[in-house]
Amino acid sequence: MAETTAGLCRFKANYAVERKIEPFYKGGKAQLDQTGHYLFCVCGTKVNILDVASGALLRSLEQEDQEDITAFDLSPNDEVLVTASRALLLAQWAWREGTVSRLWKAIHTAPVASMAFDATSTLLATGGCDGAVRVWDIVRHYGTHHFRGSPGVVHLVAFHPDPTRLLLFSSAVDTSIRVWSLQDRSCLAVLTAHYSAVTSLSFSEDGHTMLSSGRDKICIVWDLQSYQTTRTVPVFESVEASVLLPKEPAPALGVKNAGLHFLTAGDQGLLRVWEAASGQCVHTQPQMPGLGQELTHCTLARAAGLLLTVTADHNLLLYEAHSLQLQKQFAGYSEEVLDVRFLGPNDSHIIVASNSPCLKVFELQTLACQILHGHTDIVLALDVFRKGWLFASCAKDQSIRIWRMNKAGQVACVAQGSGHTHSVGTVCCSRLKESFLVTGSQDCTVKLWPLPEALLSKNTAADSGPTLLQAQTTQRCHDKLGHRRGLWNVQFSPMDQVLATASADGTIKLWALQDFSCLKTFEGHDASVLKVAFVSRGSQLLSSGSDGLLKLWTIKSNECVRTLDAHEDKVWGLHCSRLDDRVITGGSDSRIILWKDVTEAEQAEEQAKREEQVIKQQELDNLLHEKRYLRALGLAISLDRPHTVLTVTRPSGGILRPVRSWKPLYSDCEETRKALLRFCVTWNTNSRHCHEAQAVLGVLLRHEAPEELLAYEGVRGALEALLPYTERHFQRLSRTLQAATFLDFLWHNMKLSPLPAAAPPAL
Repeated sequence: MAETTAGLCRFKANYAVERKIEPFYKGGKAQLDQTGHYLFCVCGTKVNILDVASGALLRSLEQEDQEDITAFDLSPNDEVLVTASRALLLAQWAWREGTVSRLWKAIHTAPVASMAFDATSTLLATGGCDGAVRVWDIVRHYGTHHFRGSPGVVHLVAFHPDPTRLLLFSSAVDTSIRVWSLQDRSCLAVLTAHYSAVTSLSFSEDGHTMLSSGRDKICIVWDLQSYQTTRTVPVFESVEASVLLPKEPAPALGVKNAGLHFLTAGDQGLLRVWEAASGQCVHTQPQMPGLGQELTHCTLARAAGLLLTVTADHNLLLYEAHSLQLQKQFAGYSEEVLDVRFLGPNDSHIIVASNSPCLKVFELQTLACQILHGHTDIVLALDVFRKGWLFASCAKDQSIRIWRMNKAGQVACVAQGSGHTHSVGTVCCSRLKESFLVTGSQDCTVKLWPLPEALLSKNTAADSGPTLLQAQTTQRCHDKLGHRRGLWNVQFSPMDQVLATASADGTIKLWALQDFSCLKTFEGHDASVLKVAFVSRGSQLLSSGSDGLLKLWTIKSNECVRTLDAHEDKVWGLHCSRLDDRVITGGSDSRIILWKDVTEAEQAEEQAKREEQVIKQQELDNLLHEKRYLRALGLAISLDRPHTVLTVTRPSGGILRPVRSWKPLYSDCEETRKALLRFCVTWNTNSRHCHEAQAVLGVLLRHEAPEELLAYEGVRGALEALLPYTERHFQRLSRTLQAATFLDFLWHNMKLSPLPAAAPPAL
């Protein structure tokens, strides 16, 4: 059993969070700066700023009201960022420093839905849910214009690129586009050609042409001299964003002349390039495997030559603008993480299966993300083969897929198989050799899938397409297994003939493989236990549950030695590294947490503390022996020895008088003063020690301002504990003083009769 291996390894005692991968984008606007170095996106109450090169989160900006951000925009000169919240406040940020330079009321009667800067970065337009459009002078800090007339939410505002024309465009729920003159403070024109919501406005470089797109599946080219349509292009999809391309040839995009071309992004999930003159699609982005993901946003950073798109499942994709070559991928929000695994021979990557048909592969060192398409429904489980290059996935689409990562870290699907009649909920790869995998499905069957020899060959071409897998064996499963409720996970011990099961009844059971008898039961989770794993060479268990907790168990003692709390919801994914020194977890809170075994580090730290304590104790004994009480007092306080401090502070120690020489009490070390205050509370409860407590308290009060004392952590509780005993001691001393005064009065007022004179001695 596992007890036999306990002596061969060191038990783990604790894990600490090494890194977190948390959501940074939950929908809404996303924007690049002009250089393409920084990415700005909304996540609830914050605007997050990411470094594009590394994918690292540089800064999170949150307004003081801590309300959800409804709109934001970065100025064209990349200097000013303005955010709007549901509290109807606008904040102007010096975003590089992360500070608010100005905060003012939006004056809108409903939240701001859209905003945009003009080309000079001095004017800001805001469109509100109240149907109003307002213009603000950011430099001089005042409102310049207030336009009304739009029915409902103004979800789109944009300035004309030529600042001398002083034109502002807006669109609301009535599907029309209004042109406002800042000079005349009036509406110049209402452009009505769309039949559904207008989703984007884009302007040509010369400012004479505007392109509008809508969910009515058309894009319209407008002449901004006459405010008339010059071309209506049917694009056959609901368009969420369109971008006018620069007038320069781009053969990779089908742009062969200097005519007007534009790019669209919509519900088909593909980027397409159109020629405005002919209305023809000249380039279509290749279809990715699996279901297409609807594109919800698209923006062009012209100076950087980058194109940013956002998918409906909150993935952000960065393309090279002239070729649409994918440069970067960011997973903004993973929703519910269902499974997670280490990947690579050195556990350099992790695979994440979330509430999506796509898989996400992160490089742990840089957090660079790769999004894998292939499944057509939610991926439910993952497993990795022994060498770390191959891994398997299964999904609700009733299929399994095998993926291979090359030495460059790129992952591709190399095999797929189908045969189950319901969702495939679990997959397990062979451990000793990369020869087969086993799947379990809701059709109550288990299937064995052998891996073809060609699949394991290193000479297999990457573009040859996935190999088709065939199930070799199908076995109908059992219905029950010793728990009061269903099983969530089963794991074999790496060392002994036992297996562990995690159940919805909140327990973990250990079973002998010889006779399937229950050897041990571990109870401690308050809800379903979702995953279990053997650690410390099979001598300990690590479990995760619906209560959001991880628990570390020692098998021999049946004891839970540590409870780890970092998730806020169910922890579905749990996997240990090859070296057994790290653990990765993922949960319904969309968090992926990397844990590090800190047992040896904590033991080394504790050993160092013990050695330091021994040295200090010896030094303290020497100081007391030499009657160097002042230094002994400071050392006793640092060692947290209240009894020694009490001994030193008694009159016999020569410390209480003179008080002015008692430097350790009012030294610069705040922790020393806090410790003395804590000691006073304990001493003051005993009448034998109350004099020393009051003397120390008197020194603290004489050398520390009251407001500084009140700033100490826990000082109010200490004062509440000191007051009743101090009042009791004061009353006792008052009674003693009264009695002494009365005795003195009696002594001085007593009249004693004179003693009789002694008789002379007889002769």
